[in-house]
Amino acid sequence: MAAAATGKPDPAAGEARFGTVCVACHGQGGNSGTPANPKLAAQHQAYIVKQLVEFKSGKRPNPIMQGFASQLTEADMKNIAAYVGAQKASPGFAKDKELVSLGEKIYRGGNQSRQLPACAGCHSPNGAGIPAQYPRLSGQHADYTASQLVAFRDGIRKNSPQMAQIAAKLNDREIRAVADYIAGLR
Repeated sequence: MAAAATGKPDPAAGEARFGTVCVACHGQGGNSGTPANPKLAAQHQAYIVKQLVEFKSGKRPNPIMQGFASQLTEADMKNIAAYVGAQKASPGFAKDKELVSLGEKIYRGGNQSRQLPACAGCHSPNGAGIPAQYPRLSGQHADYTASQLVAFRDGIRKNSPQMAQIAAKLNDREIRAVADYIAGLR
């Protein structure tokens, strides 16, 4: 109650709301065990709120998430974000040594000849991201990351023009490589 009165997020209320529906896909504490569903644990709160708002409005199209987000109030979104943001993320792991090497080159150095910036420039060298600007990526499921990069590249996901421009410069193999590398970041 005190959190609501001050306008501050209430992680306990967020945990309760998260536990009613979100946990089924995003796992206990936001640590999804399903490679197609993102891990939300330790994600920046502002990023979670932005995505929920954009799911609700349809700016980020996803019929499943739009249905769930449409049921949330602004306070619910902030509370859920406070809860999952405070959770410890489970580590991920890379799977393909050859791809990881290519992924590391792209993540850390980009590709100047194709004007492809290094992912680390925005998402930080260890994948922690920059709060309120760029999401945390470290340990994210490779399948999920790859699907999002493809969605940006193919114009399906339009809620980040800068990511659409970057992903447009990546081929399928490079997307798989970067996604695999990100999965193993700590």
